[in-house]
Amino acid sequence: MSKIFPKSANALPLQIVIFLFVLGGVAAAGITYYATPAYLRVGYQPVQPVPFEHSLHAGQLGIDCRYCHASVEKSATSSIPAAQTCMNCHSVIKTTSPLLEVVRESYKSGDPVPWVKIHQAPDYVYFNHSVHVTRGVSCVECHGKVNEMTTVYHAKSHSMSFCLDCHRNPEQRIRDPKDVYNLDSQTLADQGKLEQAKTFVHDWKVKPPQSCSGCHR
Repeated sequence: MSKIFPKSANALPLQIVIFLFVLGGVAAAGITYYATPAYLRVGYQPVQPVPFEHSLHAGQLGIDCRYCHASVEKSATSSIPAAQTCMNCHSVIKTTSPLLEVVRESYKSGDPVPWVKIHQAPDYVYFNHSVHVTRGVSCVECHGKVNEMTTVYHAKSHSMSFCLDCHRNPEQRIRDPKDVYNLDSQTLADQGKLEQAKTFVHDWKVKPPQSCSGCHR
């Protein structure tokens, strides 16, 4: 057999094992990076059936987030506004605009406007909007400066590490409760009021879960 295979072939099995180990590591690293929300969802900006401009409504006009997302303080979801909410204004403003035809049809028929969902937590993740906003966490912490967006896009990664960074140091993300819906406001920490933020976290018993069962139910 030594005449068929050179002596160096004895090292071949070990070389194959090392090659497979390295290949597996590279594949795992690639999947970990490219299959995470930070890579797949950030920047996602679908075309919507109605060109609703947040920079106009929430920014220039200063409409409070809760006017359209009415359940954000009371439930796990923030709710998408019904056509009735839009028509409260647009029954007298831009009543014949072709851009609002979908809204008018929805209002007449009762069928919902087919908005394209942008922020979608996986089925294995539990997230409650009301718990966050009633404890000083502003919309911008998770959704970015929506009041400056012509068309809303996925601005933050919403990866597990993104959430845990906040859960481990909530005092860095807390605002005065009256500033939660002021999308131009700063966190208490950014205002140089870190001790006030820590006091708020203590007095309001802000204890974000860091265990798996806290968010994976």
